[in-house]
Amino acid sequence: MPFYHKLGKIPPKRHTQFRKPDGSLYAEQLFGTVGFDGMYTNSYHEQRPTQVKEIRKQYSVAPKIAKANHIQSYRFRGFQVKPEKDYLESRKAVLTNSDCTIVLAAPKESTRDYFYKNTDADELIFIHKGTGKLRTMLGNIDFKYGDYLLVPRGIIYKIDFDTEDNRLFIVESKRPIYTPKRYRNWFGQLLEHSPFCERDIRRPQELETNNENGDFIIKVKKQDDIFEMVYASHPFDVVGYDGYNYPYAFSIHDFEPITGRIHQPPPVHQTFETDAFVVCSFVPRLYDYHPDSIPAPYNHSNIDSDEVLYYVDGDFMSRNDIDAGHISLHPAGIPHGPHPGATERSIGKTKTDELAVMVDTFKPLMVTEEAMKIADEEYLKSWLE
Repeated sequence: MPFYHKLGKIPPKRHTQFRKPDGSLYAEQLFGTVGFDGMYTNSYHEQRPTQVKEIRKQYSVAPKIAKANHIQSYRFRGFQVKPEKDYLESRKAVLTNSDCTIVLAAPKESTRDYFYKNTDADELIFIHKGTGKLRTMLGNIDFKYGDYLLVPRGIIYKIDFDTEDNRLFIVESKRPIYTPKRYRNWFGQLLEHSPFCERDIRRPQELETNNENGDFIIKVKKQDDIFEMVYASHPFDVVGYDGYNYPYAFSIHDFEPITGRIHQPPPVHQTFETDAFVVCSFVPRLYDYHPDSIPAPYNHSNIDSDEVLYYVDGDFMSRNDIDAGHISLHPAGIPHGPHPGATERSIGKTKTDELAVMVDTFKPLMVTEEAMKIADEEYLKSWLE
C-alpha cells in the first residue's frame, strides 16, 4: 500500500504488553510479506489466531488447460459464464500462467458458512456488476460497479452481495500487486502526474470484532488446492491494527486519463503493476487533438507480452462486434490492431466513453477448458477485409 493506516485500538509500542480490561493479553500477529522485508501490519486479536481444530477436506481447484502453447487470438464471451450460488464454485479460471490466473465469476449468494483465504496470490477483484460489502479480518469495505478490490494474500475474508446479479473479473497474482513505481516519489507518495492519488483509495473503516468460540470454517487456497480448515475461534476478532498491508478499494471511475496531441500508448493507462504483468484502466476521455490525429490505436506487435482486454462498458472504437463482458486475447509473437474500418471511423471523433481493464503478462497465457466453453475460435479471422 502507498501509505500507513491505523484502525481500532493498539498499544503505544509494538511487541509490548497490551492487556484486555480483565488483565489478560491480546494476541499480537505480524502480518507481513517478503519475509520480514516487505509491507506488514501488526494486528491485535481477542484470541490466538493459531487454533486449528481439524482439516476436513482437501481438493484441487487447479485450472484445467486446454491449450498450453498457442499463437491464436481469441474472443471469450464472459457473460456466458453461468451464475452459481457459491462464491468459490462460481470462480472459473480462463487464462493462466505461472505468475497469474485470470478468473471470471458470477456468484449469486454471499459467503455465509465459511471464510476464505488465498495464500497463493494477491487478488484483484474488479466489480463489473453488483454492490455489497467486502468483509475482512482487517475491516470492511463497501463496493459497487467499477471498483477494484485489492485483497493481499493471506487476508481472511467474506463477500456479501446485495442482489443475485453479480459479475466479477478477478486477477490472482502470485507476485505482489503495487501501484506503479513511476507514480510514486522516494517517500512512497503518489506524485502530481499520477492519474490517481491517495484520496481515491478507500481503506477499511469498519472493524468487526468478535470474541466467539466454536467451529469456524476457513477455506484456504494453497498451491491450487482448497483446504477446509476448522478453527476454534472467530477469525474476525481483531481489536486494532496498524501498518501498510491491508485490503483497499479503488474505483476505475476515479482514474484520471492522460491524453495528448497524438495517440498515447497503453502505459499511460497503467493502474497496477507487478514484476510479471501490468493492469491498465481504459476510461472515458478526450481523444488526441492534433489536427491530423488518428484516435484509433496503430497496429502493434506483441513481441514480449500477451495482451488481455476485458470490455466493461461503452463504445469500443477499435473493435468490431465487441460487447460488455467480452475478453480479447492477443498473444505474444504476432501483431494486432484496429478492426477493418475502425481507423477511418475514428478520424474526427473527439472523445470515447469506453471502459475496459487490460492485463499484459510477460509470460504466455495458457487457455483453460472453461475458456474454451465461451470461446469464439473465428475471432482470429476478424481482421480480414
